[in-house]
Amino acid sequence: MKRRKFIGMLAGAGACLAASTATAGGNHHFTGYPESFGVLFDSTKCIGCRKCEAACNKVNELPAQPVPFDDLTVMDKRRRTHHDTFTVVNKYAVGDKPVYRKQQCNHCLEPACASACFVGAFKKDKTGAVSYDASKCVGCRYCMIACPFEIPTYEYHDPVTPRVRKCTMCQPRIEEGKLPGCVEDCPKGALIFGRREDLLGIARERIRKHPDMYINHIYGEHEMGGTSWLYISGAPFAQIGLREDLGVTPAPEFTSGPLGVVPAIVGLWPVFLTGAYALSKRKDKIAEEEQHHAVAEAVAEAQAEAAKKAKAAMDKAERDKQAAIDREVKKALKEAEEARKKAESADAGEQ
Repeated sequence: MKRRKFIGMLAGAGACLAASTATAGGNHHFTGYPESFGVLFDSTKCIGCRKCEAACNKVNELPAQPVPFDDLTVMDKRRRTHHDTFTVVNKYAVGDKPVYRKQQCNHCLEPACASACFVGAFKKDKTGAVSYDASKCVGCRYCMIACPFEIPTYEYHDPVTPRVRKCTMCQPRIEEGKLPGCVEDCPKGALIFGRREDLLGIARERIRKHPDMYINHIYGEHEMGGTSWLYISGAPFAQIGLREDLGVTPAPEFTSGPLGVVPAIVGLWPVFLTGAYALSKRKDKIAEEEQHHAVAEAVAEAQAEAAKKAKAAMDKAERDKQAAIDREVKKALKEAEEARKKAESADAGEQ
């Protein structure tokens, strides 16, 4: 089968299956668990001490960082999370004083990462955390593209078993009745852990009591359908690095159409790979034949060139040999002539 015909058949089959009612594994609408937990971050109380970063590193047993956690100069440059750094604190210049904000996974009520994951490696847990199952992950990294907060990161350094990495909201600790590490070690109460509904009540009360201190909005209450990580701030949220263009529509409503065809594509994948393998083998065979032909031609050319050079060398050697013989003959004749003249001179003298 020719390549063009094969690809055309594959595209036609994909179009037929795309019209079916297939849906992606993580593509269901979910309004959240009523009793789920969350964290409220109050930027007016954060002093940028980075103790939350140190606690996160410790409880998650992450690698040691190149810069100590008591070195605050790292905040002179904007940072983001990485595979070995689940949370960072950034400093923002707002007016005449700095404002700090902790960044980590916001654990959306309807996670964009889960809606983009067609194998169900991400899911919203009853604790409120968005959990990740590395055993299901196929490494497509759609979650990284889908996340509006740019949180999931990938272990590019691990060529064997790379994982997607992000904040877990310390789910194992929550299940044991403990606080998330960052909340437990915050010295100024900038982080509060509790039931999400209770946190919303606390945030509203703070805004009501101190309207001059806070923007009248709880970030995360409705953004992208709501998040388990909530923010209140005295500075506009856009000025502390939070997107204000997300709207309130949950991520699955955006991904339901495109992701509906993913299972169809996954179903066709073995067929595609089989065809691609056949094409690849055919291509390899042709390439091998062309290579053998090219090698044969190269060998023939090399042999011809070598024979030509050998003949030239032999001709030159023959000419050199003949020239040497001629020189020796001339030399011998000259010596003989000189000897003859010398003998005649001697004979004449005797007479």
